[in-house]
Amino acid sequence: MILDRRTFAAGSAALLSGCATVDARPRRLATCTPLVPVQVDASRVIRTVAGLRPYRKSGFVVRAEQLGTKRLVHNYGHGGSGITMSWGTSKLAIELGLQGHSGPVAVIGSGVVGLSTARLVQEAGFPVTIYAAALPPDTTSNVAGGQFHPFGLFRDDSVTPAFREQFVRALEYSWRRYQIMVGDDYGIHWLPTYVEASAPEAQVIANFPPINRTLTPAEHPFPLDNVVVYDTMYVETGRYLRQMIRDVQIAGGKIEVRRFGSPADIAAIPEALVFNCTGLGSRELFGDQELQPIRGQLAILEPQPDIRYALTGGPGYMFPRADGIILGGTFERDVWEAVPVPATIDRIVSSQKRFFDSFRCTA
Repeated sequence: MILDRRTFAAGSAALLSGCATVDARPRRLATCTPLVPVQVDASRVIRTVAGLRPYRKSGFVVRAEQLGTKRLVHNYGHGGSGITMSWGTSKLAIELGLQGHSGPVAVIGSGVVGLSTARLVQEAGFPVTIYAAALPPDTTSNVAGGQFHPFGLFRDDSVTPAFREQFVRALEYSWRRYQIMVGDDYGIHWLPTYVEASAPEAQVIANFPPINRTLTPAEHPFPLDNVVVYDTMYVETGRYLRQMIRDVQIAGGKIEVRRFGSPADIAAIPEALVFNCTGLGSRELFGDQELQPIRGQLAILEPQPDIRYALTGGPGYMFPRADGIILGGTFERDVWEAVPVPATIDRIVSSQKRFFDSFRCTA
């Protein structure tokens, strides 16, 4: 279940040379359904960012334990699927934590998982305080590409049947929850998404999202042999997190900037029920040595409103959002510096430029 979108590029390298851009007849474009190509150029890069995915090969953790007099419920380790799984694992966590509880609740962490947990606690009728060392826009969630898709979440040979059941339940709840949030308020929109059929990611979408189909060469302009298209949702993360914080506050929730150096520090807060949504921070705070960072680097181009589709594979991934065209696809294990590397950014941009310049036809 580790999906490294960079593997797409290796299988498609020959196609990016341009040999697939024309048919056998000289100077005549091959028949295909046109799309507007992304205008990729280094001069259009408006910012670069890097983030660290909190990855565990055995998948996310939703588990309860006693911490002195407090009940502690963990909800972390989502890898590259924090946006996708946030509502679902938070649903599992509150089902585990709220049963038999009365009184205020604490949530540690203000990323997408912490905010989703806090909102579900409020919807269940409990007052909540979020404690966080950093607030948006200074969270890992702000750096996410924002595609709804279970990516980089676990290794197939490292998970149990019980975990797989949790995963399916969480995914289904998140899928439904995001659908009722679609619109400009939260920055969530549906887009057709194209992926090469032979890519690892295509094996996942064979089962989710449920609607997908293989295209004929006449139905797409890409310099790829076999392409699948499916529809999914995309989240403009900055807007989404801002609105989620507003929702928490409107419902009476409190937010306190506070850093916890050890589990003993949690004893100082008044709430008897605590949800741990600290992501990669759980490695140091709770000693989970299975957690490892997976760095992802992004180059963001100026917005291009006429791009109304997304792409994964070939050069990496391309997600169009109102705040910019997101170009990415790196999956760097055990790298702790959340800093973009100029040489890597150059490779991302160059690869994307070659790909979009190789369209067989354009709108």
